[in-house]
Amino acid sequence: MAANTLTENVPETMTAMLLTGHGGIDKLIYRDDVATPRPGPGEVLVRVTATAKNNTDRKAREGLYPTKEKGEVTSFAMGGTPTLTFPRIQGADVAGKVAAVGEGVDPQRIGQRGLLDFNLYPDSRRDINLMPDYYGHGADGGFAEYVAVPSDQFHHVPNPELADAELAALGMCSYQTAYHMMTSANVTAGERVLVTGASGGVGTALIQLCRIVGATPIAVSQLDKADALLAMGAEAVVDRGDLPTFVERVLEATGGSPIDAVMDLVGGEMTDRFIDTMIVDMKRRSTYPRLSIAGASGGNLSEIMWTRIYLYQVQIFGVSHGTREEAEQLMEWIRQGQLKPVLHAAFKLSDLHRAETYFVNRGSNYLGKIVIVPDAQWEEHGAPFALEEKA
Repeated sequence: MAANTLTENVPETMTAMLLTGHGGIDKLIYRDDVATPRPGPGEVLVRVTATAKNNTDRKAREGLYPTKEKGEVTSFAMGGTPTLTFPRIQGADVAGKVAAVGEGVDPQRIGQRGLLDFNLYPDSRRDINLMPDYYGHGADGGFAEYVAVPSDQFHHVPNPELADAELAALGMCSYQTAYHMMTSANVTAGERVLVTGASGGVGTALIQLCRIVGATPIAVSQLDKADALLAMGAEAVVDRGDLPTFVERVLEATGGSPIDAVMDLVGGEMTDRFIDTMIVDMKRRSTYPRLSIAGASGGNLSEIMWTRIYLYQVQIFGVSHGTREEAEQLMEWIRQGQLKPVLHAAFKLSDLHRAETYFVNRGSNYLGKIVIVPDAQWEEHGAPFALEEKA
C-alpha cells in the first residue's frame, strides 16, 4: 500500500468479476488475482459488502445504448469518447466499509459503513449533471472485494436497522434516477403521478418518493404484485395489459381526474397511452402535462403525433442519473428512515452468471432489487437474503 494511505490489512490482490467485452454473460469472467485498487488523493478504499444489480449492467454489457443508429452496439459517450473500456468491473450501487484512505482524507473514516453516490460527475457543480456516467461503466465498480471512490461520494450511513444488503438496495442508481425524474417534471404535493414499471428498482423508488413529497402515485404493473405495491404506498395499481381500456382504467383509479405527470420507464407503444391519461380533459388541469422518461423496457421506439405534444403543451423530460444535491437529499432521507429498502434476494459474486440469468427471466413474484455479495462476505451479508430462503 502506498505511503500516502492508511490501511487495515488490505491484500495486494482481490476477487472480481471482469466484463471483458460486449456480449452475453460469457463475457463476465470471475478472477481471484485482480490487483486491489489504491485510494488516490481525496479517495477512500471501500471493502465491498454488497452491490445492487441494475438493468444498466446488462444493457451496458450488451451495448444497448444506441443514440444514432437503431441497431448499433455501443454505450455512453456523452463527452464524445466512450468511457466503457475492457476489462471493466461493473456494479454501481456499492455498500461497504472504508478500509483505507488517500491523502487528505480524515483517517477516522476507516471503518465507517456507507453507500456510494454512483455518479462520475464531469465537474464540481451541484445542481446539474450534463454528461452522466457512473461507477461500473466509466470506472470500476462494486462487483469486486474492493473499490476506490471519492471520499465525498461515499456517504456515511450508520443506521443499524439496515443490513448492508438492504443499504445497497437503496442505491442511488435507482433512487437518484427516480428523484431526478420527479424534480425535472417539478412534481409537487397533491399531484397524481403515473408510475410505470412500478415493480422494478426505479418504480418502487418512485412510489416511496411520491409519498415523501406528498404526491399520489398510481402504479402500473401486473396485478399479482398489487398487494405489495399498495403496501409500499401506491394509491392504486393498474394492470399494464389490455391496451384499448388502459386509459379508462387509469381514470377509474383517479376518480376521473387526469394524471398530472407520468414517470415513464417503459416506452414503446405504451408512451402514447401514457400521454392520453394526462390530456383527456385539459379543462380539469392546473399545470402542463409532464412526461419524464428514464427507460424503455417496452421498446426503444415510440410513434407519437407531434401535434398532440405541442397542441396539448406536453412537456417531455429525458432523465439520466441526477445531481450531487439530489444524492445528498436522498442520503438524508435514508438516514432518517424515510426510504425503505425493497430487497428481493442476494447472490454470491461468483454466482453472478446465475443472477444475470435470473434477472432477465424473472417471474411474476419478482419485486425490488437483487444484490451481489463478495464470496468472502457471504455468510454475514448475503446468506440471510439468499434466493433459496425466500421461496
